Amino acid sequence: MKIALLQYPIEWANPQANVGLLDERLRAIAGQADMAVVPEMFSTGFCTDRPDLAEPWGGPTCQALQHMADTYDMALIGSLIVREGDTLRNRGFIFRPKDTPQYYDKHHLYASGGEAEFFSPGQERTLFEYRGVKIRLAVCYDLRFPVWLRQDKHNLYDILIVVACWPTVRIQYWDVLLPARAAENHCYGIGVNMVGTDGLQLDYNGHSVAYDTWLKDIAGFEDYEEATRIVDLSIEKLRHFREVLPQWQEADEYKLENKRTDS
Repeated sequence: MKIALLQYPIEWANPQANVGLLDERLRAIAGQADMAVVPEMFSTGFCTDRPDLAEPWGGPTCQALQHMADTYDMALIGSLIVREGDTLRNRGFIFRPKDTPQYYDKHHLYASGGEAEFFSPGQERTLFEYRGVKIRLAVCYDLRFPVWLRQDKHNLYDILIVVACWPTVRIQYWDVLLPARAAENHCYGIGVNMVGTDGLQLDYNGHSVAYDTWLKDIAGFEDYEEATRIVDLSIEKLRHFREVLPQWQEADEYKLENKRTDS
């Protein structure tokens, strides 16, 4: 499966501009990738205290994403701000060509950044499937919680995809946590982060990455690079790797308790 990682600046609190920017970037790679991954809150930036920017699921941004997926025959993965009644969600999504979109609501909200004050957490560990490949989506802060992302017999996935607005000041944690999650779950690991400076003057240097089965970065982004990289992941190779080294099957059994209920 060919996956495009889109690392670029996000226009602060400007959904129309960001949707247009994404369309331009997808048009440039039409026919070259099966899937494209964009940063967290791709249409607004990490605007945690702007409920006015929230749209209903199925609103204008969702319609634009479905149109792009259909037009470019490419699944799209990222997150955006969604309103459900009086509730706000940081909603991870997959829009697939000519198909019903699916979503995952971010479970671990970043309280230090104000997210937990305005948003409500999701409760479901959703798996996406596209062209025979199973995908687990995590949104930024979720990456710090290995049990939430743990591979098991009921949540078996091939690719872990993390979309983020992860600032430069804490990028060292991003650099070690993503390969750790990929290694312990015997899966490909993809992380897509933004670059530039946001409306709060936070700096982002990117470090978007794609890890193969041997934890080699096959995307190769430079610091602050505004670019699109396309990686080719062999699911057959991954499954052979799991047969030869089946450690994930030997992991301890567990169950999640004390799940967040402040929804």
